Amino acid sequence: MTWNCATIPTLLHNANYLPERIDSEIENHYHLIPVEKTLADLHPNQAGRIRGIVGSDGLSQRLAELGFTLGQTVRVVRFAPLGDPMQIRIRGFNIALRRNEARRIVLDPL
Repeated sequence: MTWNCATIPTLLHNANYLPERIDSEIENHYHLIPVEKTLADLHPNQAGRIRGIVGSDGLSQRLAELGFTLGQTVRVVRFAPLGDPMQIRIRGFNIALRRNEARRIVLDPL
């Protein structure tokens, strides 16, 4: 395959600058996205304190109604044999959640 200026003009004119620009864009991208621990990240017998629920749709409201509110302590009891759903203990009772539902619950470590 042959390349010409019409195909990739930025690579030919800025060949020395391109790797530096890509590296800085990657670093900026990862620094702008905060990495938060969610309920789906916990392993069995690990616990955390709820910081909030991501989203404003019906599922987020339902999670709040089930007791997943600010400051509550949650603990992962176990996972199903294939890893989904997961059993959660909160407020003295057990709830089964799918991992995609548990990803909405942001935690602070205990």
